[in-house]
Amino acid sequence: MRTFNKTILPGLLAGALLSACGGSDHEDVVIVPPPAGPAQVPDSALASSASFTQFAIEQSQTASDSAEPLGADNVSVPPSSETDEPVSLG
Repeated sequence: MRTFNKTILPGLLAGALLSACGGSDHEDVVIVPPPAGPAQVPDSALASSASFTQFAIEQSQTASDSAEPLGADNVSVPPSSETDEPVSLG
């Protein structure tokens, strides 16, 4: 009887515990909505030349080859200033 307790009983207990952890037949389906279209340059970036430069720097540092392209349909001419000091891009 001692051999049974030392070898078979732990195996039966482990099997019982593992069977309680089984998966279910129900699959959770997550529906992801399609993207709304290409992102546009925000209006806040078009407020001044400094904000546009800051936006361009942030985009160049976080750009990804696999990301969707940024739309620029709302940018006819980037803002500029004759009085602002030049900003280093790097």
